[in-house]
Amino acid sequence: MITEFLLWSSIALIVLAGCYNTGLFLASRRRVRRSRAPHGERLYVFLLACLNEESVLSESLARITSLPAGNFLALVIDDGSDDRTAEVALAADPHRVRLHRRTLPNARRGKGAALNDGVRHLRESGLLDAYDPAEVILCVVDADGRLDPHVVQSVDPYFDDGRTGAVQVCVRMYNRHLGLLARMQDMEFVVYGDVFQSARRFIGSVGMGGNGQFMRLSALNTLDGDGPWSDSLTEDLDLGVRLIAKGWTNQHCTTAAVSQQAVLSLRRLVRQRSRWFQGHLQSAGLVPLILRDVPTRPALDLLYHLSSPVLILLTSLLPVSFLVALGATTVASVEAGHPLVSPMWLLGPYVLSFTTAYAYGYVYAKRERDLGLVRSVLLAHVFVFYGYIWFAAGWWGLWRMVTGQRTWLKTART
Repeated sequence: MITEFLLWSSIALIVLAGCYNTGLFLASRRRVRRSRAPHGERLYVFLLACLNEESVLSESLARITSLPAGNFLALVIDDGSDDRTAEVALAADPHRVRLHRRTLPNARRGKGAALNDGVRHLRESGLLDAYDPAEVILCVVDADGRLDPHVVQSVDPYFDDGRTGAVQVCVRMYNRHLGLLARMQDMEFVVYGDVFQSARRFIGSVGMGGNGQFMRLSALNTLDGDGPWSDSLTEDLDLGVRLIAKGWTNQHCTTAAVSQQAVLSLRRLVRQRSRWFQGHLQSAGLVPLILRDVPTRPALDLLYHLSSPVLILLTSLLPVSFLVALGATTVASVEAGHPLVSPMWLLGPYVLSFTTAYAYGYVYAKRERDLGLVRSVLLAHVFVFYGYIWFAAGWWGLWRMVTGQRTWLKTART
């Protein structure tokens, strides 16, 4: 009885999620046209919060300093590194790259704290004094982030609209060719950006992703607290919601991307996702803010998004209940001496589980044209099983939450 209840409850959740995802997929196919408005030259400041990033920082800074943009600089925030991170920053173009060092015991308190200190440093240094905060755009880039050369030209038109507070670009994995696990992470970010984020442009609930997020300084100045970023493990999620609550519009740019390093170890990947999951659980504290200050349509979508940890944990029961039901049916069939169900019985679980694979494969094939549609759809079938990683990460993240573990599980680079 309990098994049947869990099975049908999980199926109901999948059907509801499928209807929601279908609506977002259809909305994401719409295109947005933008026209340019005259403005003065904006200052772009790239913020890189770094903790022991010597292995990847040099390449990222080389790409930033070679951007074909006029007015920009990069600020490396060394968050108490004990490797050569500071030396790598100092060896970069001194006209474009500045270094801000944080030392213990104030350092290593999370990415949000490092970014807040970086913004404080910019304000106190006088580097921004000659600029209108509305024309200063801060961009968070992970130490392994590789921005497309045309990223500034792609993002800049969005800020012609004075209501735009932030813009998130697409995220890709630059080592996606190094195995199936890396390819699945790339597909995950492509699907999230090209379907969910693109659709949310029309809802008003675009989220920030922590890497490749561009923010207007005047928008950050309107946020309450000691700094724009919270101490949450998903400080980017918090920031996006708080900007929307203040009346700003978040946008998603589909024509430029930041590429980062995919995690090649399954254990490290689950560890990373458990941190994200725990951060989503912490963000439940944003619910009163959303109910109070966010318009109805984006509020409903944000509330659904914040409920995703609960939905993931509930959905994780479906494979278990399905296997139990399959095992019981198999035993009963053996005892009866003949199959008790038709092979068509498997069609229902297949439709529930893999219908999205065709849509996701189509979306991914548009980005990875060398793969072709058929191969992309096959990979999308594997992607469905890859999603089970979130089940393990979810229960681990919940355990960390219950046991009071709040340390930042930093993802090591190679």
